[in-house]
Amino acid sequence: MASKQGKLHGRVEGARAHCAVPGCRAPGEYKAPLPAANFDGPGSWRFLCLDHVREHNTKYNYFEGMTPDEIHEAQGPLGGWERPSRKFATNGADPPPAWSDFSDPLDAISARFRGQARRGEAPNRFSKAERRALAVLGLGEDSDMHSLRKRYSALVRRYHPDKNGGDRSHEGKLGEVIEAYQLLRKSAAFA
Repeated sequence: MASKQGKLHGRVEGARAHCAVPGCRAPGEYKAPLPAANFDGPGSWRFLCLDHVREHNTKYNYFEGMTPDEIHEAQGPLGGWERPSRKFATNGADPPPAWSDFSDPLDAISARFRGQARRGEAPNRFSKAERRALAVLGLGEDSDMHSLRKRYSALVRRYHPDKNGGDRSHEGKLGEVIEAYQLLRKSAAFA
């Protein structure tokens, strides 16, 4: 039995058998399902010629036996979505990251594959620029959002001229602290 699909949808090229309709000598190149009493498995097929498969298809009515309300529901935009579906297997891959942790979908996708590139390394939460910003604030990589805010507040009080008696010699350091905080507060590591 041949299995190659041709340009005509459903046609099985190279079928050797004749059409299953008695008296028809045309080659049976199209699979048509046999009516089953109850569905259990892939079903049974017979091979028909093009004319007989067209005749077979005109007799098929998906909505046969349905009430008008069931037909209306099946034709709606959500028709078929009420059926449960199985979860996709991860096939041993790491689970995907939570999309809500990222503002940009491309960041979420790259985060998933970033772990595969560095299999032996410990995962790093921060980029190079973020690690520099942590150093400016005097924080370690184990910091959380609460410790970031607390340290930022303390450094602003120390370096701001309004808080330190009008000493403007630390304005450069204050600018670095503000810039570092602005970078870190938007970091995915603190999301």
